[in-house]
Amino acid sequence: MYVDSHCHLDFPELAENLPDILENMKRNQVGHALVVSVNMPQWPGLMDVVAPHSHLYASVGVHPDYEDTPEPTPEQLAEMARHPKVVAIGETGLDYFRLAEPLEWQRERFRTHIRASRQSGLPLIIHTRSASEDTLRIMREEGAEEFGGVMHCFTESWEVAQAAMQMNFYISLSGIVTFKKATDLQDLATRVPMDRLLIETDSPFLAPVPHRGKTNDPSKVIHVAEKIAELRGVPVADVARQTTDNFFNLFSKIER
Repeated sequence: MYVDSHCHLDFPELAENLPDILENMKRNQVGHALVVSVNMPQWPGLMDVVAPHSHLYASVGVHPDYEDTPEPTPEQLAEMARHPKVVAIGETGLDYFRLAEPLEWQRERFRTHIRASRQSGLPLIIHTRSASEDTLRIMREEGAEEFGGVMHCFTESWEVAQAAMQMNFYISLSGIVTFKKATDLQDLATRVPMDRLLIETDSPFLAPVPHRGKTNDPSKVIHVAEKIAELRGVPVADVARQTTDNFFNLFSKIER
């Protein structure tokens, strides 16, 4: 059994094909998927996607790339997180790759989400790109380690991974780990302790080899597990079992 710890099934290119995707998940033994929020206006539609399906769950939060969008308060996020289907806060974090300073609004939004995590008791889903130093600093300043979370679609250094794991965070690998030139990430995939590892698709993006360049979906998370198993020299069943256990340990609101 596999679990996709991060996907966007509410995005149009996946939502319009949801029945087929769910069937493909079943065929590939992908038992659960976490559908991750990116902003407040789209959140009701996300909840409409997950509500009818016992194996789909949701988060609530605002992605750091969304510049002109309503800003929630910690209290609003914590209240929305009371929904039985909501198991995490995020995705949140910092992304300096496309945006230029001043970015204090982005850092303040990140602080809001960490405070919501502490109010709700739910783990965080953190996105960081070209901003690892500030990401770790704010995590420490705001006490993100209290309920922990996951560094999603991780592409940073081993040192950043170690710092995050010391703060009670898991490291999640996406289809990028299957890319030929992702040698640093492939090395990291052999070093993260198995009890701190998650797998994801981040679909509809980042389809793994052999589907690279196509629309991604949760059924393809098996290729991420297969690559990790190859790199570590272990049976893929071991990766599937451990990453599934890790998913339920982190997102403990889900009844297994």
